[in-house]
Amino acid sequence: MTARKESSAALARIANRIRLEGAITVADYMAEVLISPKHGYYMAGEPFGTKGDFITAPEISQMFGELIGLWFADTWYNIGGPATINLVELGPGRGTLMSDLLRTATMVPGIPGFAQSLQVHLVEVSPSLRKKQKETLAGYPITWHEDLSSLPEGPTFFLANEFFDALPIRQFEHAPQGWCERLVTLSEKPTVPQEAPGAASPGGGISPGLQFTLSPPSKAIETLLPPSLREAAVGAIIERSPLASSYIHEIATHLDEQSGAALIIDYGWATPTARPSLQAVKAHKYHPVLEQPGTADLSALVDFPALIESAKKARCKPHGPITQRDFLRALGIEQRAEMLRRSGSDSQVLDITAAEHRLTALDQMGELFKVLALTSQGLPTPAAFPETSSSEPHKDTPC
Repeated sequence: MTARKESSAALARIANRIRLEGAITVADYMAEVLISPKHGYYMAGEPFGTKGDFITAPEISQMFGELIGLWFADTWYNIGGPATINLVELGPGRGTLMSDLLRTATMVPGIPGFAQSLQVHLVEVSPSLRKKQKETLAGYPITWHEDLSSLPEGPTFFLANEFFDALPIRQFEHAPQGWCERLVTLSEKPTVPQEAPGAASPGGGISPGLQFTLSPPSKAIETLLPPSLREAAVGAIIERSPLASSYIHEIATHLDEQSGAALIIDYGWATPTARPSLQAVKAHKYHPVLEQPGTADLSALVDFPALIESAKKARCKPHGPITQRDFLRALGIEQRAEMLRRSGSDSQVLDITAAEHRLTALDQMGELFKVLALTSQGLPTPAAFPETSSSEPHKDTPC
């Protein structure tokens, strides 16, 4: 099915739902667009890499996965080096990060037994991405899961790189009459699809358009918002992800019961913020959020304070968030880049330097991307995280 037909099918499905149920939440819209079984953005295609819609850190350089592998090796050693430990990655993409991590695990000097202890589990709902992961990780014993409910017992490491930003969010807007929820409904101005003349469409030649609207104001909405933001100025928009908080609660509960650690890397807010961040990206360019649903990635900046709140409720200890720049530098990315440059060709040296810059520069991924670690009670502070990091969050800069 072509991208246009997929978009038409997704739009028709969303329009029919709105006609039956009324306006839907932004979270429902994102779920329909991203993970609907038949036409979800992640369910059939491969959005990653230069030929896709966006590129993630593991695809930029092997150094990213190598350093994360070292972080887990160090953490494993500091918790006593258990004979077996579950290594769980959420949203593994093409499997590139896990591949680099596992390769590094076999070469960690001074920490024998780490690679042999790892029992790898991937949480992935997309059949097409599972297929790609099997190709990338051929030769490794892997267990796949639809969600966290089927994970085995035992000490566990969790890894989530650019996973939480794609989870559905709800948006709440401070209107003059009070706090309202932002919803998606049908537009009064249908659009003519960009098909060949005479081509049929689900709307009989005219496609329904989508637009944002607001729910009636409600005092109940205020209970869903951070107390520090409830008096935000009129026009402010607050984003919350119940699903993200639910995932963190499951992870933290597992760590509390079984012991272990989690590493979460994503772009997001380190302090409560009343600014909208929902965006669509297509072919590495910004795309209107409500246009051609199913053909562009949807994401929003991660609310790290909300994740920390959920973790603490489940008796888990948060560390950070710190910037990706600080995290990678503390783990030795500068030294690793220099080591690779020494044996590289002229073109490889340029690529290595460009990758290091993209991962760590303040105007690239270094500042906007944050890193949060969670540990079960009683475990030492993990590598790269200062003891005071959880009480002194890094200040955000405007995007």
